[in-house]
Amino acid sequence: MNLTRREVKGRYSQSLFGVGWAIAQPLATMAVFTLVFARLGAMPSGGAPYPLFAYAALVPWFFFSNSVNSGTMSLVTYRNIVTKTYFPREIVPLAQVCSRMVDLAASATLYALLMAYYEVSLGPWAALVPLFLVMLIAFTIGMTLTTSSLNVFYRDVNPVVQISLQLWLYLTPVAYPLSAVPEKYRWFFLLNPLTAIVEGLRSSLVFGRAPDWPVVAISAALIGVLLVVSATMFKRMDKYFADVI
Repeated sequence: MNLTRREVKGRYSQSLFGVGWAIAQPLATMAVFTLVFARLGAMPSGGAPYPLFAYAALVPWFFFSNSVNSGTMSLVTYRNIVTKTYFPREIVPLAQVCSRMVDLAASATLYALLMAYYEVSLGPWAALVPLFLVMLIAFTIGMTLTTSSLNVFYRDVNPVVQISLQLWLYLTPVAYPLSAVPEKYRWFFLLNPLTAIVEGLRSSLVFGRAPDWPVVAISAALIGVLLVVSATMFKRMDKYFADVI
């Protein structure tokens, strides 16, 4: 809790707009996507307003991207306390993920306002939103534990993560629906757990219908495996952090 509080204060304490920057990032990207994909590219959005369609996916995406991006460097950033005393080191990357929940809540608030603006009401399937949020947080934690531990030993991990996240955005159905992906390439997108999370949140909130359960099941299984493997790997590497960092 202390590390999370420190991260949030450090990020916004001397900022003019404060937590407003958490909203500006997905909002600006939504505007660009609306211009490029909806206006110029005529990308289908299943009958939903394209800004609402895109923003529903950008909220979880930026939570994931920002958490992994800052979490990768977290152990190196907090090297002073990592090397001086023993404590469960997974607290450090977990604090990065927890601090980004403030951004997630702020972005979600704007999404609620967009739903009111476009007069889109919540249906019974909106009750599944907590399920997809749990999947999102679990996947984010698994990736952050993996990248942060590897970055202690190989500093090339950080730039690789930054480049990968830039490409990952376009390999996730954020600006386009999964149905727009050709059938022969769809299996590749199903290996990305964010696909089910993004598509599930859209189905539940924007379209008010059931998600694609086979896609959700595949992503849930992948997330479960990643979480177990990443936690195990982190604990095995934990004892070497103080010597290497």
